[in-house]
Formats: sequence, structure tokens, C-alpha cells
Amino acid sequence: MSQQDILSDSHHSQSRRHFFGTAAGAATLLAFGGFAGRTEAATIHTLPPLPYAENALGPVISAQTMGFHYGKHHKGYVDNLNRMLTGNELAELSLEKLIMTTANQADKAVVFNNAAQIWNHSFYWNSLKPNGGGVPPLALKQKIEASFGSVEALKKEFAAAALSQFGSGWAWLVLDGDKLKVVKTGNADVPQTKGLKPLLTIDVWEHAYYLDYQNRRADYVNAALDKLINWGFAADNLG
Repeated sequence: MSQQDILSDSHHSQSRRHFFGTAAGAATLLAFGGFAGRTEAATIHTLPPLPYAENALGPVISAQTMGFHYGKHHKGYVDNLNRMLTGNELAELSLEKLIMTTANQADKAVVFNNAAQIWNHSFYWNSLKPNGGGVPPLALKQKIEASFGSVEALKKEFAAAALSQFGSGWAWLVLDGDKLKVVKTGNADVPQTKGLKPLLTIDVWEHAYYLDYQNRRADYVNAALDKLINWGFAADNLG
């Protein structure tokens, strides 16, 4: 095993322990819990480790893009949120409860945007993996076929949602009751506030792909779906 493989495996194992071990179990958020650590006095939101090395998603997503996207944008949301919560009564809430508490409240929009973007990005990193794509696990594949007809039909609908999102936002595979759906959200919005359970996401903010693809969003989305999408993560979320 190469040093890079060892590093990637180490990052993956460390991240999965962090990702699942910090689950808050908030009833209103059905997908996953905590991307934050708690102290007795307040919740200190932290940047979780990537589940792989920064260069592990190449050539679809370059190490340069990952460095800026994770190390600057994602980290920036964490830093901003911690600053704005200093001395605020919302500081004691977990990330998930904070999102649900501030959703659709104009006077708390800045808090919501930063909190939701922390959660969205953490979910996005786990929605991708090196050497992803391929055939979903059987239970998920059957669910996909029942909802969309085929995996390829789902991928086409997923890509269409990602490409038709005007401006910044996200495309999602979600569970709505007993049925899978593809939805899109603008800016920092999350499916949970609409009662939907997220299974996978693709980030279509320009900073997610512009260094590698410039204005070719379709190339980025299709490559991510074909070569990086983490069906195992979706299957785990499906339960």
C-alpha cells in the first residue's frame, strides 16, 4: 500500500469516526447529527476533517479546488459562525438545532446561512469518495428503481436539478416519506426544513468547480455522478 493510500485510509477512518460519533440525534434532522463539539457553556463549532486526502478526488476535483473549498470556504463559515455566536443565546444550541431554530427568520438569516453551510459542506464531502460511482448497494438500488425506474434515470434527474439551479445552491437526493426524490435548494437552504431527509448532495456553488471547469458546470456534475458519488453513504442515510 502506498503512503498516499495509507493517508487516504487514515483520513477516511478518522472522518467517519468524527462524522458518526458526533451525531446529535436531533429529532427534526433525520439525516445526521453533529458537525460540532460542545462545551459546558456553549457549542464551539469545529471544522471536521475531510474523509480523504485533499488530492484524493483528482482528477475530477483537484487538490487546488479542495484546498480553497475546504480550507477557505468551509473553514470560513465555521469561523464566522463562532464569532457571531459569541455572547448570543443561540450559542448553546447544537449545529442542527441552530439550523432549525433560525430557518426562515429574516433577523437570523446570517446565522442560518453560516450554520447551514457548515452542515451542507460536511454532508457534501461525505457524498463523494475516491473511485465512487458504480452500482449502488442492493437495498438502495431497489429503492432507486422503485422511485425513478433506474439508476441512470436518477442520475439524469440529479444532473438536471444541479444544472437548472439558478445561481448558487445544491442538488439533493432525498427521502420524502417512503419515496426518493431529487430536489434543489438555493444558497444555504437545506432539505430538512421542508421535512425531507437528505441522502446525497452535490454542491453547485461556483467555488466548488470553477478552478477546474470554469463555466462548464455540466462537466463537473456529470463527472461527480459518474466517478465520485458515494452510494454507500446514501445507503447508510437511508437506513
